[in-house]
Amino acid sequence: MEQSHHEALSARDLAILHFEQSWWESETPKDQAVREKFQLTESEYLSALDHLIATEAAMAAEPLLVRRLRRLRDRRREQHVARRTADQEVAR
Repeated sequence: MEQSHHEALSARDLAILHFEQSWWESETPKDQAVREKFQLTESEYLSALDHLIATEAAMAAEPLLVRRLRRLRDRRREQHVARRTADQEVAR
């Protein structure tokens, strides 16, 4: 019998996905909410989130959310590369 995609994810993974769906509804700043809920720094949380959204289990469990998070991640990476390239051009 095949596990459902939600069962394939750990409780922490599911909590992270749920948090990403609703964190803006809270009055607590995101970085503070991450520390309180997951006991992680912002960079540790972003690393865990990045690994999570790269999995097929996360994509199968929450496809719209994971696609949106992947687009945001990819956009941030492209902007970071563009800034680094521009900085290198200025330094020449």
